[in-house]
Amino acid sequence: MRLRPSPRRALAAPRPQHARSSRATALLAAGAVASLAACGGTAASDQPDGDGAGAGAGEDGLLVLAAFYPLQYVTDRVGGDLVTVESITPPGVEAHDVELSPSQLRTLGQADLVVHLADFQPAVDDAVESRGPERVLDVTEAADLREADEHTDEDEHADEEADEHADEETDEHSALDPHFWLDPMRLAAVGDAIAEALGEASPADAEAFQENADVLRADLEALDADLTQGLASCERDVVVTGHTAFGYLADRYGFTEVGIAGIDPDTEPSPARMREIGEVVREHGVTAVYTESVAAPAVAGALADDLGLEVLVLDPVETQVDEATDYRGVMELNLEALRTGLGCS
Repeated sequence: MRLRPSPRRALAAPRPQHARSSRATALLAAGAVASLAACGGTAASDQPDGDGAGAGAGEDGLLVLAAFYPLQYVTDRVGGDLVTVESITPPGVEAHDVELSPSQLRTLGQADLVVHLADFQPAVDDAVESRGPERVLDVTEAADLREADEHTDEDEHADEEADEHADEETDEHSALDPHFWLDPMRLAAVGDAIAEALGEASPADAEAFQENADVLRADLEALDADLTQGLASCERDVVVTGHTAFGYLADRYGFTEVGIAGIDPDTEPSPARMREIGEVVREHGVTAVYTESVAAPAVAGALADDLGLEVLVLDPVETQVDEATDYRGVMELNLEALRTGLGCS
């Protein structure tokens, strides 16, 4: 199997970091008010139906619904004390599979701004279309999505060719990789877009939103510099993952991702694909296979057992598993896991 390593890119030097505290947010649902504490951009629900959002924000400022955790994190950082940010996707829930409750649907129609990624969460797309919120920001353009790396063997391709032709009318987003937030600088660009959208919703606060976005960008540039330095000198340059969720990370920091499955973690790899992965492991001296904190395909564990590989965790940060660890903290843990698997010094 031929592998094409991703070229390293010229990276900007980090700016000085600044700190900004977030505030407690208010969650209103079904006519009742429940107060929640938000930490580091996290708004979680304790309601039994698993709502990530409630009704209106009232005098608390703009009410913004973010579709899933990375968008919630950025919106909270950019909005600061001027917005109430609630996530449609509860902590620990697969973002792809989220379904909205009736109270969330009501809230979505009342929100001052809804921030989402089109074609990533079908239920959210449907809700945006049916409820018609006043302002909607689809971050697809700001994120500058890359084409998805769907690693499949020739036999699978032949078997699926007819189905692929039948799906030719699927829109262009279906061939794109949604996991842009694993590149901190793409996430910074989305922060700028969110600042602009918030400024349109509240022109008097537009300058404050952009200042917050600048602080966020400085923080993400510092993270980017840490990742670049930490992965600069490694014995190996191939990472085997349960599915291809880490293409943006690989592109930016100069390693090659080989996914057992494609973008969809529920895809079952063929025996031919498993043999192909084994060849990659032996050819490139791979010592570890990476599973995920939420989606951990059993085939990754089976591959590790068969080939004597270490099992490490690489978090795609689609959802917040531990409320005490925010996006920055998870990415730092990812850096340590990559340094271990790649043998970095």
